[in-house]
Amino acid sequence: MNKHRNEISAAEQAYLLAIRQSRGGPPLSAADLARRKRVSPQATSEMLRRLAGVGLVSIGEARDVCLTAKGNDEADAIYRRHALAEWLLTSVLGIPWAESDPEAILLQSHISPRVEAALDELLGHPETCPHGNPITEAAARARPAGVPLSAVESGAQVTVYRIMEAAEDDGGLVSYLEARGLRPGARVTILARSDSTDSLTLDGPLGRATLGLRPASLIRVLEGEPDLSLFHMVPGHTD
Repeated sequence: MNKHRNEISAAEQAYLLAIRQSRGGPPLSAADLARRKRVSPQATSEMLRRLAGVGLVSIGEARDVCLTAKGNDEADAIYRRHALAEWLLTSVLGIPWAESDPEAILLQSHISPRVEAALDELLGHPETCPHGNPITEAAARARPAGVPLSAVESGAQVTVYRIMEAAEDDGGLVSYLEARGLRPGARVTILARSDSTDSLTLDGPLGRATLGLRPASLIRVLEGEPDLSLFHMVPGHTD
């Protein structure tokens, strides 16, 4: 039986998006998913059984978890509504980055196809969320991968390209990046990189910023002169 979007609970949607994050990466185990969601293994197992029962996820013999074709379609549809809600909240309503994600989660279940189409038109048909993550697989294939900020050497000048979805789960990190102007399209210069202290210092639009190498690994940058068409701007809004 196909579930209508309103019949998929907020908790189920959150699990689908969490599994979607692992797409293209190493196998995701049920235990890894429980840690990512900060819930008990028992709660995760129950949710996975529920999602498998409606054909949205597949659970392998080694307890690895992946989306089915139907689950991929559903997760992409949820993420599209989520991304449009984030653009509306951040660029039109001025909601801070760190607060936009939970607000978008509340909105995404209640966006009808008609409103979704209207939002897409209003927001200028974005291919990414405000953090630079592609909304569709087609957009992901067409866009450059970027390199981890943590791998960039001292003295290099790069452009912030994408704040990976895993980083969006850290509200403190997202708030810091926004406060320092480190958003997609920002030009930064690496001032120092230290493996001994696991950190790097950079000069960005709003002055110096220091990041641990692990958080920096969740930020993708572009070297050389960037293609400005890769960075979406909402029509009529500069931020």
